[in-house]
Amino acid sequence: MRAERLGYGRFWVAEHHGVPGIAGSAPAVVLATVAGVTGRIRVGSAGVMLPHHQPLVVAEQFATLSAFAPGRVDLGLGRSPGFTAPVRRALRQVERDFAADLGELRGFLDGTSEIGLHPRPAGVVPMYVLATGSGLEIAAALGLPVIVGGPILRGDGLEALDRYRREFRPSARQERPWVAISLDVLVADTAAEAADLLLPEAWAMARSRTTGVFPPLEPVAVAKTADRTPRQQQYLEQAVAAAVAGTPQQVESRLAELFDRTGAAELVAAGSTFDRDALAASDAALAALFRGTGPLG
Repeated sequence: MRAERLGYGRFWVAEHHGVPGIAGSAPAVVLATVAGVTGRIRVGSAGVMLPHHQPLVVAEQFATLSAFAPGRVDLGLGRSPGFTAPVRRALRQVERDFAADLGELRGFLDGTSEIGLHPRPAGVVPMYVLATGSGLEIAAALGLPVIVGGPILRGDGLEALDRYRREFRPSARQERPWVAISLDVLVADTAAEAADLLLPEAWAMARSRTTGVFPPLEPVAVAKTADRTPRQQQYLEQAVAAAVAGTPQQVESRLAELFDRTGAAELVAAGSTFDRDALAASDAALAALFRGTGPLG
């Protein structure tokens, strides 16, 4: 698999439903396939949306994955709602206690379940929390590592990270706080080319937020000339501003600043654009920046 050949440390799969071009509706199924065609790279979810699932089922799925790929499976967990109302209805989404579900899931995986259940086959599966706001507090209380992105990396998000570190309670799984940062990263020969690569995904996000439907990605030329409402333009600009894009030197400098500011141990990099060859080149350029250093997922 290309990510493994390039030297990436992890391959993450996010849970999405009804999104064209994203094979994320069944993370455990995708990860089983990825694990079967790789031999070194870690495979994990970033993440499974726990409110959509029963904790025991998630524990069984990932313990089974771990039995097929021992020592290579990671379980990242979030609580984002289904993106659209039809998806939320189809998922039978109800209010759930995320902290309680995390604790129950950890009990199943650790063999400490209060009701005496644990998955068969059993497996050691590291857990991560995709955290924003109160999610950081929950992770600190449970002694779990976190993956953060979006608003946490801007504004007053650093105070939330500091609080996570201060309030972290060591656990059998994690002795000390651990943070990874997650964001879109695209690398090209010039800053202008990299900025263009951001447009298809940013435009699709802007349309989805105003129509409730995530469309397939379109070529850069289409995204550049599309008619947009002021609100869509605002969403597009927000998506572009949240990403890191540029030449290898520009991306390296920006990521170094983010690592320094957040104290993160690892980067969880996502990138998406219409031109698959340009995306492959971006992935290779990003891997080259981290070659030999390790903190790249």
